Amino acid sequence: MKVSLNRRILDRNEQCAAQNRAFFAERGVLCVNVISSPGSGKTTLLSRTVADLGAQLRMGVIEGDIKTDTDARKIRAAGARAVQIETEGACHLSAVQVAEALRALDAADLDVVFIENVGNLVCPSAFDLGEDLRVVVLSVPEGDDKPIKYPGTFAGADIVLVNKVDLLEHVAFDLDRVRTDVHKVNPDAPILAVSALKGTGMTDWYDWLHGRKASRQASPNRLESHEGKTNHGD
Repeated sequence: MKVSLNRRILDRNEQCAAQNRAFFAERGVLCVNVISSPGSGKTTLLSRTVADLGAQLRMGVIEGDIKTDTDARKIRAAGARAVQIETEGACHLSAVQVAEALRALDAADLDVVFIENVGNLVCPSAFDLGEDLRVVVLSVPEGDDKPIKYPGTFAGADIVLVNKVDLLEHVAFDLDRVRTDVHKVNPDAPILAVSALKGTGMTDWYDWLHGRKASRQASPNRLESHEGKTNHGD
């Protein structure tokens, strides 16, 4: 019997993801995996979230980048713990890397752990990290065709944030088209129009996050996760 290297890698990742998931469930920590293209505004979104909700939620962020700790420093400046993972060329984070980062983050006493995945709309969607929720961020300058180009990524989203809506008047971007295309592959996903820079729509995002945290507290072992829903390509 032959087992492909890719299969062994995914099996090992899924085993570690299950351990991460148990860690979060046992401690009542909500874990949110944030996926997007480079430059969509993930770090700005998380920095503003940390600054605005820091008095209400204890938050930590795991930052994934090929190089540099620039984003982790921004998160710390906003007021949250942050651990940087440099992937050295890898296009996604793995569950093993997240497990190591959780120890460095001292995550057991946090309310929410955000994972800012490597900027990429393909590879990160194929790797379960043990998260409770996936947030997909699409920015207006990227164009409105991303949901039809990367349907698997949007199909796995618990929520889609359309960021940089303050640029709508300057860019040819059809928000209604995005809503229609996302709901073709993911009918139940909320789609929120936000500007992390200006603050537009961020209250709706915070309300959604608080609601999911409340669900975690009410039923720590029942919050729907992405176990078994991982997309291995688009």
